Amino acid sequence: MQGAGVETGAIISLAIYFAAMLAIGVYAWRQSTADVSGYLLGGRRLSPSVAALSAGAADMSGWLIMGLPGAAYLAGLSASWIAIGLFAGALANYLIVAPRLRVHTEETGDAITIPAYFSQRLDDRSHALRIVSALVIIVFFTLYTSSGMVAGGKLFETAFGADYTLGLWITAGAVLIYTLIGGFLAVSLTDFVQGIIMFVALVMVPLVAFLALDGGVAATVTSVNPTAMDLFAGTTALGIVSSLAWGLGYFGQPHIITRFMAVRSVKDVPTMRNIGMSWMGISLIGALATGFVGLAYANRNGMPVNDPETIFILLGQILFHPLITGFLYAALLAAIMSTISSQLLVSSSSLTEDFYRVFLRREASQRELVTVGRASVLAVSLAAIALAYSPDNTILGLVGDAWAGFGAAFGPLVILSLTWRRLTLAGALAGVVVGAGTVILCILPLMPDGRSFSEAVLYAMVPGFFLSFASTILISLATRPSPAAVERFDEGEAALAAAR
Repeated sequence: MQGAGVETGAIISLAIYFAAMLAIGVYAWRQSTADVSGYLLGGRRLSPSVAALSAGAADMSGWLIMGLPGAAYLAGLSASWIAIGLFAGALANYLIVAPRLRVHTEETGDAITIPAYFSQRLDDRSHALRIVSALVIIVFFTLYTSSGMVAGGKLFETAFGADYTLGLWITAGAVLIYTLIGGFLAVSLTDFVQGIIMFVALVMVPLVAFLALDGGVAATVTSVNPTAMDLFAGTTALGIVSSLAWGLGYFGQPHIITRFMAVRSVKDVPTMRNIGMSWMGISLIGALATGFVGLAYANRNGMPVNDPETIFILLGQILFHPLITGFLYAALLAAIMSTISSQLLVSSSSLTEDFYRVFLRREASQRELVTVGRASVLAVSLAAIALAYSPDNTILGLVGDAWAGFGAAFGPLVILSLTWRRLTLAGALAGVVVGAGTVILCILPLMPDGRSFSEAVLYAMVPGFFLSFASTILISLATRPSPAAVERFDEGEAALAAAR
């Protein structure tokens, strides 16, 4: 930091931000935590604007403000392929999944978790699919949540010179308080506010940096990296496919698609889509511009950048008044905390609804289930903190592995369960196991040079998603769906047609 005044101003802004998030948590606690449906899904009463920005903020996490600008700083325009794939995937998710999932989950026993929906849709009386799906959620979300903890640690280390571990605990503590208190409604409302903060920051930082350079950005960037302006520089066909394949992950991300389940009506989905996609497009462009313009600014002004993933923080420190710098730190915390809280809540949902309620206490009271949900949030957060203790973990790498795991395990099953009446329980189980198993094999360091298949050859999402899709279809064709599963699909389709 540049003096005590800067640090004091930033702390004031952050204190205001934390107070606002906690106030929202208290408000949500008074509104919707009396029963487990209210605590874990907000009673399906989200407005389209809150649902859209909540989905976007839950989606983008710290990698939008740290990981993606860092990639653009190092690679230039070729880092855009991930953003292109994500934008296309999110749009397809809104068009294919959102309206169908909103109706089918309500018609299928009013399912409030993704594993519960799979189980009830396919008449899974053994609970095998529900158990496997819940295990996938808990394992990959613990990994995913740890990426947010890493980002929080890096923020406090870079911005305030604080200990990395202390940053982890501050980040986790703030999220835990409002998530434990207010549940899904608190998470969604805080995500809405955090989404607005992120949007403003990602427009403001690259724009101010660009104006401060007074032109010549492209020339400066190409003098540092001659291939920075080339969209195809340093890429291969497989590399581009790997980047675009990030978009496939959207269909299987529980913390995003639960927002589709929670919007108040299927008629609100088009409005939700328009708001969400506009927010996402501008935010992605802003993140890429932050890395690109940041490279020019750092080079022209002799600004040392030891970790490219901190370029947003460094520009915020130099270019803005201390109170605005604090607001920018709040934007980064917003990106981190919005995703962590969503992931913690989905993990808690699975532990509560898919394990505790199914196997331990079928007759548990609503009050008891809410208490178990809160305890589960705490347990998962502690495991994520333990995984995040190494600051050497890259945010984009951790996110990429977890994103691939969910996309491959759940994406094909979500699509097929909503569009194909011939889907069977055996096919669904095969798809989840093959998808998750393929990703795990692909991210392990099993190559001769010590790298993983995902690092050396092709992003794990590609083989995982398509092998899962093929397995689900082939096994379903070789087996027969139960009459109850077919009937539930038909009921969902009839309700969807009526709702539209």
